[in-house]
Amino acid sequence: MAAPGKADSPEAHIERSAADLEAVFDVPVRISVVLGRTKMPVSDLLRLDTGTVIELDRQVGEAVEIFVNDRLVARGEIVLVENRLGVTMTEIIKPQ
Repeated sequence: MAAPGKADSPEAHIERSAADLEAVFDVPVRISVVLGRTKMPVSDLLRLDTGTVIELDRQVGEAVEIFVNDRLVARGEIVLVENRLGVTMTEIIKPQ
């Protein structure tokens, strides 16, 4: 038997749709895709020039991280779409 007020409550059976979120559709969010990270001393950073290769902590083909407003929400893969880079989501990160 379920605890009172949990699964038996009317709120537990409400269906939600995209129309319920219409009020926030125009709210801007910042989306960032992290290809990889590295650490270096400031002296090395100051010597960087056009064409310098920076080694990252990821392997080729490894998933990139997708952040919305600095919160990790998904992982994905880099894709090329009509000569532009894009990201396809392969995994949604569930909030904890």
